Amino acid sequence: MCNTTKFIKMLEKRYKEAFERASEERQELILETGIEEFSSKGYEKANINVIAKKCGISIGLMYKYFSTKEDLFITCLQRGMKILDDILDDIMASDDKILVKTEKVIRATCFHSKKNANYIKLYNEIAASKNKEMVDILATAIEESTSQKYITSITQALEKGDVRSDLDPKLFAFFLDNLLTTLQFSYTCDYYRKRFEIYTGIDVNQMDDEQVVSQLLSFIESAFTYEKKKQQ
Repeated sequence: MCNTTKFIKMLEKRYKEAFERASEERQELILETGIEEFSSKGYEKANINVIAKKCGISIGLMYKYFSTKEDLFITCLQRGMKILDDILDDIMASDDKILVKTEKVIRATCFHSKKNANYIKLYNEIAASKNKEMVDILATAIEESTSQKYITSITQALEKGDVRSDLDPKLFAFFLDNLLTTLQFSYTCDYYRKRFEIYTGIDVNQMDDEQVVSQLLSFIESAFTYEKKKQQ
């Protein structure tokens, strides 16, 4: 099966009708428990039997909901993607100037990295996976929508003259997302949390979020608006 076909399949519904008929509370319990298991142990070491046990259901019932561990994993990932994507949609679809949107995205990143830490850890586990094919497919699924939102917003800002005239929207979207990705990992993943502490001398969870927002926004604002002086 080619990567394009696998990518399309990943975006499809990966659970059975029995899961749809389950109560909303049970659905949420299974997915949140799955996200915790996959984010803490990675896909390969995560155990669907453990997930079922923690949810208080039999493994037989779990397989009535999902055909494979991969189907459960993809459904968990889709849940995390939708929650975070909806947040970004609301911000990027507004008529705000690009720096106002950027501030809102930074604030949302700080808030949801704490509230939905397991979702962020799940993405970090994917990034660290040694399965190149899975990484390629999942990266496309996760990043394609986000990248287009950033590129579109930066392009619109460029057309309105709100940002420097010489920037490349695609590269700037990539650089912006890298900053935000590192920030969300700094709140949730041990390695990145330690990096934050080494550079700042403070545990990220003890840092005032307002300081993080203002400093990062200033950094991004200078990148968006700086114009090189013409040589005489």
